[in-house]
Amino acid sequence: MKISCLIPAWNEAARIDDVLAVVAEHPELAEVIVVDDGSTDGTAERAEAVAARVARLRVIRLGVNRGKTQAVAVGVAAAAHDWLLLLDADLQGLDAAAVSALVAPVRQRRADAAISLRRNAPWPWRRVGLDFISGERVVPRAILDPAALQGLPRFGLEVHINRALIERGLRLAVVPWPQVRSPLKSEKQGRWRGWRSDLRMVRDIFDTIPVHHVLRQIWSLRRLAV
Repeated sequence: MKISCLIPAWNEAARIDDVLAVVAEHPELAEVIVVDDGSTDGTAERAEAVAARVARLRVIRLGVNRGKTQAVAVGVAAAAHDWLLLLDADLQGLDAAAVSALVAPVRQRRADAAISLRRNAPWPWRRVGLDFISGERVVPRAILDPAALQGLPRFGLEVHINRALIERGLRLAVVPWPQVRSPLKSEKQGRWRGWRSDLRMVRDIFDTIPVHHVLRQIWSLRRLAV
């Protein structure tokens, strides 16, 4: 089982080093691809500095910001292997054990895909035991068609993946990550810009799936959980 790790990144120069320090030499990852989504803060340069000394890591630069979904589409098209580990570039507390834990259910064939449940996932998702929009997943590459991703909103990726998992009836492992958190957008962008970004994300989710399908999607994923 060879795994390509895809990391979409936009203006994460202050945080991406910590993530790359974990994945660049991780023994279970065959390659790491950072897709820099038109960053203006030196994110690409920091990733390229790591790539210069780690052969398995490469950086793809997008000239303009296209949004997370498009960045992942580029990464999927470039990936060499049949399994994908999707990671956000801003994770805090990530370590090699957390990566191995997320990969383990799929590698051991106990599940067909895996999704993280971070320490600071929204309270309702922790309550039901599933963060249905988590950005950290292990999935078969076959369920992600780059051409189909190109037609999605900027933040429609996660619910699109959920739909693909449900349509195929794939077994899903939910992996607790009690030591890992993803900083809020308000922490990175300031309160008002962060809230606007959150609202745009919610809008994109509902542009990808109807509002009344959200609870149905969560329920369907819970049924697939192993």
